[in-house]
Formats: sequence, C-alpha cells, structure tokens
Amino acid sequence: MKEILTNKWFKFAVVGFIYLLWVIWIESFLWLIGLAVIFDIYISKKVHWAFWKKKNTPDGKQTKVVEWIDAIIFAVIAATFIRMFFIEAYTIPTSSMEKSMLIGDYLFVSKTSYGPKLPNTPLSFPFVHHTMPFSKTSKSYVEWIKNPYKRIAGFGKVKNNDVVVFNFPEGDTVALNVQNQSYYSLVRNYGRARVWQEKETFGDIIARPVDKRENYIKRCVGIPGDNIELKNGQLYVNGKEQTHFPGMQKEYIVTTDGTGINKRTLDQLKIAEDDRHVISNNQYLFPLTLENEGKLKAMKNVKSVQATQVTAGNWDSNIFPFSNKYPWNVDNFGPLEIPKKGQTVQLTIDNLPLYQRIIDLYEENDLQVKDDKILINGKEATSYTFKMDYYWMMGDNRNNSADSRYWGFVPEDHVVGKAVFIWLSLDKDQPFYNKIRWSRLFSFVH
Repeated sequence: MKEILTNKWFKFAVVGFIYLLWVIWIESFLWLIGLAVIFDIYISKKVHWAFWKKKNTPDGKQTKVVEWIDAIIFAVIAATFIRMFFIEAYTIPTSSMEKSMLIGDYLFVSKTSYGPKLPNTPLSFPFVHHTMPFSKTSKSYVEWIKNPYKRIAGFGKVKNNDVVVFNFPEGDTVALNVQNQSYYSLVRNYGRARVWQEKETFGDIIARPVDKRENYIKRCVGIPGDNIELKNGQLYVNGKEQTHFPGMQKEYIVTTDGTGINKRTLDQLKIAEDDRHVISNNQYLFPLTLENEGKLKAMKNVKSVQATQVTAGNWDSNIFPFSNKYPWNVDNFGPLEIPKKGQTVQLTIDNLPLYQRIIDLYEENDLQVKDDKILINGKEATSYTFKMDYYWMMGDNRNNSADSRYWGFVPEDHVVGKAVFIWLSLDKDQPFYNKIRWSRLFSFVH
C-alpha cells in the first residue's frame, strides 16, 4: 500500500483527477493545459518548477529559508483559491443592517451558495480588494486580461430575505467636476459617448471593474419577477407584508417629560452612541427595534415614541428612478416589478427611467432619446428583453440605509455571495476588556 501511495503515477492520477474536476466545474477548458504542467511535475520532470529550491542537495534537505518560501507560496495559493471559489471574510462597516448585523461583526461569505464568479480581473495583488496596502489610489489589479461575466455552478439561487454581499451597482466612480454630478447623471444628461470623448470637459472618470467595486451587504427583499411596494414604511412583496425580522429597526422620535434618558439605559438597549441624536431638551431621535420601542414606551418619563415617516406623494428626487413621473420617497415607493432574465417589457418615454440604467450601463447598450424616440444601438426600440436577472436590496435599518431605493436594481453579475456565519464581533463603543460580543460569536446569519 505504501508503495502505491508513493508511486509517481498514482500521485499524478489523484492530482490530475482533482484538477480535471475543477476545470469541469468552472467550464473553462483552456485550463486543461494545466494537466501538462501536472504531468511534468510528477512524471517527466523536464522543467524546474520550484526554481527557488536547489536541485540534488547532498543530504536531500533544503535550507530553512527555502522551506519558509515554500510554505508561504503554498499558503498564498491555497488561501487565494479558497477566497476566490469558496468562502471570503467580510466586516460590517456601517449600521445599515442593524440590529440584524452590527458594526464590528466579522463574518464569512459563502461563494458556493449562489456559485462563485470568475474574476473579471484575474491578475491582482492577493488578499486585497481594489487598492494596494497603505495606499488610497494605487490599483491592486491590472487589466491586461479582462474576462466577461461568468458564474459557475453553486448550491442554489438568491432567495427572498437572504443577506447578500454584492458589488456596489452604481459604477463606483469618483465625483466629477460638472455640477457635482455622478458619472451616471452625466451619461443620462449628455450621452455616454460624449462623456468619454470629452474627458477634459467632464473630468477624470475612474470606473472600476465590477469585481473590484466596493462590497455592500443588504437583505434581498425582491428577486426577479417579484412586485415590491412600500406603503407608509411597510414593505409589501407580491401583495404580502414582508416578514418582520427581530433585528429590523426604524427611526423614532422619543418625547420625554423634560428629564433625560439615562446613558446606561441606552447602553442596555444597545443603541450605539453615533445613533443617539438630541432634537431638543425633551426630544430624541433613535433607531429602534419593535422590542426596544416597547421598552421605551414603558418608561415613566417617556410621553411618546413616534416613528418618523415621509408622507405619500412627497417626491424625493434622490430616490430611484429620479423622475417626477414617479413621485416616490423612502417610505412610499412603487409598485415596481423586478426585471427577470428573458423578460420583455414595452418601452415608453414615461417608463424609460426605470430601465435606463439597465439598458445603457449594466447591459452595455448605446441608449439615446431623439425626438421622443428611444434608440438602442442606433435602432428605434419599443421593447427590450433583459439579459440578466436583477434584485432589490434593502437594509434592515430602514431609515439609515443607502440601498436600492437610492440606486435601483442590483444585477446578477454584481452578486458576490451569501452571508452565513459570524466568527467574531467587536463593539467599538466598549472598553478593551469588554469589546467582544460573546453572544454573537460563531452564530449564523438570519
């Protein structure tokens, strides 16, 4: 048995079989060339692949330095492979998902839940996202090789109410100098071709590849084909109220009899210091869960706890789709159908704002409007068929979340993975000896 396990042909067969399964999984058969490399490593040995090692050392042992280099190279390759195809670490940086997810939560994101994306930019510095360590501007990747979107097989698809990590969908561009407009606003107003041709006029545009845009985490409240609507702050999906999650919270105005609310009480309610806003000597603004709302109402010095709300018809121009034809706001929005791959919609000047970003930016068509006619790639269009599935993402901290209400649909090629497991949680407002939230360690994300 020992002779079989140490036989070079047996080693080649095992490693080659595992490698072949990986090639079949990613469906990129150009990688079959790697079998030739594996064959040479184990059988023919014509190339000195481990060039940092000395050949035919007298005692058969390498120096400690070479052993360390060998171990580091293996660790980097293994960790990069795991991070790319299986699981990746992520940190909660903002309060947009509180109290379901807290600032300082360290979690693992499963790439296999929906299927890992093959990198758009495969040549990059390991273990960093889009900029080099200790730099805010130097890219951590090169674009000599740019791959189109491709997702390999996973265990399932995005479901309603999954907590999803995704790449920021608006283009992740720097601010421009023309009337403080974003790249998307300039494209909408001037046309993409003109913006790119006249960089000196419109400013320097820096658009990262999809896989290098900032990572966001939200709850997916709408999947392809769903119809969503917000009424007075309550979300309805396909006509039914969205399931209420214990950690979901909204902003409330708390009115007291003039006496203050004890800091220890706010600590016990786990209201972060950054979220404690004083309106006057007897009014406060807090984000609260339903449970905390009840606890505050029960306090003797509290007269009322009233949810903040924007009334219907009070149009917010910062809300998608940024058109007064859709007078929506953060609390009253829709109804809106989430686009589905292969679905065809009729296009009009009135409903174009809903689909303009999809057609022009995400699915890379040349979209123009001339004399009230819609032109796609130079041809008049009265309908459009979607090439990808789209999703609607919202934070559980409903009044303190930059989400799909502000930038619209999230394309399937932006989805990174599913948040599954919290392995560490640190409270920045607590002293060192009490920073760890022990109750959240090794807990699953719901």
